[in-house]
Amino acid sequence: MDRDSVEPRVTSLPGPKATEWVEYHQETAATSTYVYEFVWDITKDAIGPFCTDPDDNVLMDFTSHVAAAPLGYNNPELKARLDDLDLVDPMKIAGQDFYVSTGGTPETTSLPGPSHLMDLLTDATDHYGLDTVFLSNSGAEAVENAIKICYDHCDTPKYGITFEGAFHGRTLGALSLNRSKSVHRRKFPEVSGIHDVPYSMEGLEGLREKLDSKHGHLPAEQVAFLILEPVQGEGGYRVPSEEFMREVQAICSEHDIPVIADEIQSGVGRTGEMWASDHYDLEPDVITSAKALRVGATISNEELFPDTEARLSSTWGAGDILASIQGALTLEIIEENNLMSNAAEKGAYLRNNLAQVAERADCITDVRGLGLMTALEFDTKEHRNEVLEAALSEGLLTLGCGKRSLRLLPPLDVTERELNLAVDLLETALDNVVGVAQQHA
Repeated sequence: MDRDSVEPRVTSLPGPKATEWVEYHQETAATSTYVYEFVWDITKDAIGPFCTDPDDNVLMDFTSHVAAAPLGYNNPELKARLDDLDLVDPMKIAGQDFYVSTGGTPETTSLPGPSHLMDLLTDATDHYGLDTVFLSNSGAEAVENAIKICYDHCDTPKYGITFEGAFHGRTLGALSLNRSKSVHRRKFPEVSGIHDVPYSMEGLEGLREKLDSKHGHLPAEQVAFLILEPVQGEGGYRVPSEEFMREVQAICSEHDIPVIADEIQSGVGRTGEMWASDHYDLEPDVITSAKALRVGATISNEELFPDTEARLSSTWGAGDILASIQGALTLEIIEENNLMSNAAEKGAYLRNNLAQVAERADCITDVRGLGLMTALEFDTKEHRNEVLEAALSEGLLTLGCGKRSLRLLPPLDVTERELNLAVDLLETALDNVVGVAQQHA
């Protein structure tokens, strides 16, 4: 497959072989979130955003596995660096409770391991004064550990602050922080003392009132943390203003409340900076990362982490040696190839082209984003869903978010040609759904 010339090609979707795979999977799988009936065939050609299904349909994946594949499919640099790796058994070990050598000394080894990954992460967060990492398996676990260390650090922990529209994971502690969809939390027990505020300047005004020492009802010394996504993901790709983030920082600094920045979707170059927080006057005390990193990571400073053994531990935490190596190599490739600059440049290019499409489509009410985190807002949920399905039938994979938004997450090395292809496919999908050409003829 030649990345410079390949184009999406769809005959039937899902085709007969893909349908068989879906049915086979669902015979034993618990009900989960399946955003489309696309089946990736790992034995067939794939490169960049392009992949193939069992029926030889070629699709353009602008979901990047919900930001978990930042370099797309079969990145040649990543593959080349892994080609000489002799896999060992067991590949999965007690990641936080055992030490791992990848040969030689830490300075001379040819491949990075879990320790190198933690070193890279502290380098990437050094401007925030973060110097300590706890690795885990997932974003939800990274969030769980973030709130645990903040509770532990607070002398009288009783409360936590989250925002309307937030999504932080699906474990019980993380679910307690979610405010995006009621189905995530319904009937599940929750951590007590979690207060939510609107993701707006008005919400922050209300938070100030709640924390007021004379008139408020939340004693600041009992608030263990404030958690936010610097750009909300599941909640609708909502990009906050600089004023909003400055006020978040001001409130937390005034009341000595640790800020947890959930960078699980927005981090690792997705917004054109290593962290979405880097775009703002925000000083996170804790950063949570996962998805693009291949493992979960809770990054903070030594002072905030408990110094008692067994307060934090994980038998299998980030214990997949290959995943840790891939995470470290991904960070190196992003830096060496200036992929954050590419994300910033190509994201602006994409939104400019989508804005022109929106001018011809009355059903699109907003185009927004930061770096390559890009969303289209529709007038109705129905129009969003119809366009998502129509785009899929044309060979473009996208995702919904919020109430009526469509999100695009191309790989960080996406090219101008690929963005033009995606915009053309979206415009065709729009024309099939609402007749864009007829609207403005």
